[in-house]
Amino acid sequence: MFQGYTQGAVDFLWNLQFNNERSWFQAHKEEFLALVDRPTRELAAQLAEEMQSACPKLGLEPKVSRIYRDARRLFGRGPYKDHLWLSLRRPGENDGAIPCFWFEVAPDHYGYGMGCWDMAPSTMAKLRARIDRDPKPVEKLARAVEKRGEFRLEGQEYKRPKGDPGPLLYPWYNRRQISFACERNCEGVFFRPELAGQVLEGWKSLEPQYRFLCSLPGDPEPDKM
Repeated sequence: MFQGYTQGAVDFLWNLQFNNERSWFQAHKEEFLALVDRPTRELAAQLAEEMQSACPKLGLEPKVSRIYRDARRLFGRGPYKDHLWLSLRRPGENDGAIPCFWFEVAPDHYGYGMGCWDMAPSTMAKLRARIDRDPKPVEKLARAVEKRGEFRLEGQEYKRPKGDPGPLLYPWYNRRQISFACERNCEGVFFRPELAGQVLEGWKSLEPQYRFLCSLPGDPEPDKM
């Protein structure tokens, strides 16, 4: 059962950021496993069980990231990430191509939300087609996020806007990806078991937006409607 993170987890991630090399990590690997990896896996297991109970039809499974960077994509950075994340996603799906629920712990913050980071251009075209055809369902989703006030809309924007459906939906219409993120300082509830409940309630509030994003790939191509 998840009991919260400790100050030791934050200290380890800060130290890793400034000592990002193999010799240091190997000497402190047990600290990583005990302070960062183990509580993250406990949190992932608890959230997966509770999301399955609350939303059984979603069929989500937990995944915890590796601390090791892809050696092919270091780009001058150290071999280790200074953060760790977990996600709940449908099994067998391409990472980044479809929405997932996520949580991240980093040296200076923790965050959680839901989104998709590698949406196909055709998927975003289907989103715009839905807004053009009937904006009211998407307006309802956008207003729900704004009313709750917990998450901000994220995702790279197009350099040239695709159109202007009005101020509420403009940010949805003109993005390459859609995601919702909440970022908080590593304090308070971060160090307590209640963190799991905070993340769970946030994720549950995004279930309608998750279902909507998952439905987009099943739409016919916009030019065939």
